[in-house]
Amino acid sequence: MMTDREKNAASYAGRGAPRTRMRLVVIGSSTGGPQALQTVITGLPENFPCPVVVVQHMPAGFTNALAGRLHGVSRVQVREARDGDLLEPGCVYIAPGSHHLRILHEAGARRIALSDEPPVGNHRPAVNVMYDSVAHLGKDVVAVILTGMGSDGREGMRKIKENGGYCIAQDEATCVVYGMPKSVIDAGLADEICPLPQIAQAIEAAVRR
Repeated sequence: MMTDREKNAASYAGRGAPRTRMRLVVIGSSTGGPQALQTVITGLPENFPCPVVVVQHMPAGFTNALAGRLHGVSRVQVREARDGDLLEPGCVYIAPGSHHLRILHEAGARRIALSDEPPVGNHRPAVNVMYDSVAHLGKDVVAVILTGMGSDGREGMRKIKENGGYCIAQDEATCVVYGMPKSVIDAGLADEICPLPQIAQAIEAAVRR
């Protein structure tokens, strides 16, 4: 039997618009990210109209448990991403620890590609790798940068912005570590700077524009 969430995702997937025109949300996070992700993902409605892909800096073996915990408290589906997964609306895909995640665009659909290539900026998964893979989609992309140390995501966000994508950054006051969002904000790349409790609403507004 399909759950209500699965039925909802399937109904969106069957609608007439080509999948490649669907908006796409990409989220990067690190230190403090699991709790921040819970706040954001549980704030998304059951009928959320596009996929969400997350890179959280986390070792192998922990991301599946994170996905399971978030799935249990969210109105959208949440799962650990698998190589070859087709992106569907109303579903959140979390990159598995120790694997880079890219989004490929083939045969009218978007799918996940995982790799064990060397770390980028000492990170695997790296936010920049995921952002780079979607930058060419331009206005279809809503990119979010959450709490975390360092600057992973800044250069990928720059490419997203150069192609017309939309950027939401977490504000300093609600970050556990104001590193990754600060690097994006200081580079002038943020369209919105939001406290954590308002980010889900900001995402929903952005994808429905």
